Amino acid sequence: MKRFPFAIMAAVLVFSLSACGGGKTAQPPANKPSTETPSTETPSTTAPSGSYDTATAEALFKNTCAACHGQTLEGAVGPNLQKIGSQLNKDQILEVLDKGKGAMPPGLVKGADAETLAAWLADKK
Repeated sequence: MKRFPFAIMAAVLVFSLSACGGGKTAQPPANKPSTETPSTETPSTTAPSGSYDTATAEALFKNTCAACHGQTLEGAVGPNLQKIGSQLNKDQILEVLDKGKGAMPPGLVKGADAETLAAWLADKK
């Protein structure tokens, strides 16, 4: 009976670590026709930290980071990122993406994808 909590903790740890790995570059979802009613306002697709497409950045996050940081950046296994831009700038976020930090492995997102994701996260204030 004492082994039961240990087995659950081990299973959760294995799942969390496997969800963060893979080393594959995330691809944004294919363009699909929208089923939503169009808004009268035109949403902005770029933001202050650089020229990036918000939809691409969100897709990168969901495909690469959300398993550990939560679908809404609320934190899960990894820390809460909802206001990470008030703590780290784009270059500092790029360094974390490149080198890793804590349990986060290095190089999960690279190149232009890392630039896009870092700019998007830097705008989270």
